[in-house]
Amino acid sequence: MDALTELNVIGLILSAVLLAMACVKADRVRAWRAGINPSAEELPDAAFVAARVVFVALAGVGIYLCVQGFQVSDDTTWDDAEFTTAVQGATDALDGSSGFGDIYAEDDDTGWIDEYATKIEQKVVQYGGGDAPQYGVTARPADSNTPSEARYTVTGGGSAFCMQVTRTRSKDGDYEPPGIGGGEGTVTVPAYDFAVTTREGGC
Repeated sequence: MDALTELNVIGLILSAVLLAMACVKADRVRAWRAGINPSAEELPDAAFVAARVVFVALAGVGIYLCVQGFQVSDDTTWDDAEFTTAVQGATDALDGSSGFGDIYAEDDDTGWIDEYATKIEQKVVQYGGGDAPQYGVTARPADSNTPSEARYTVTGGGSAFCMQVTRTRSKDGDYEPPGIGGGEGTVTVPAYDFAVTTREGGC
């Protein structure tokens, strides 16, 4: 339970206490006051009515603020079901996708791994839905990643998933931009296909 949710729960408890105080009978309050201070002046019924109105009003305001607070908490925190759905949606979207690499990169280049981590984070947020937070997702690359295969521990809220990404060279998808003046180009932009799977737990 995050700090905002705990604060909302405390607010609801205090509101319930105020409502309980509003329900205490006037005779019981008078007897309690007489036991503590027998010489105190008698309170009129109007004072008890005013006190009940104040207690009920304060409880109503407290309940309203707590409900609003729960909504804010839901919008800023990933719950398990919400995050699971978002990760699965991101996995389905990324699996079978393709993209271009750096024309100057060597075959053993691993620069794409960190860039892909950002892409994963963006996709998870995208598939979180309108009620899901728009931040709070982290895709951390594993230390043992290679130029053709990478694993990421994807976390959000209290959940974690291991996403495995396999990058395969796809020469059929290469792009050769035209040269100067529309002639034959001399540069090839390499294309890659991505296979993505996910399992529960960290990598």
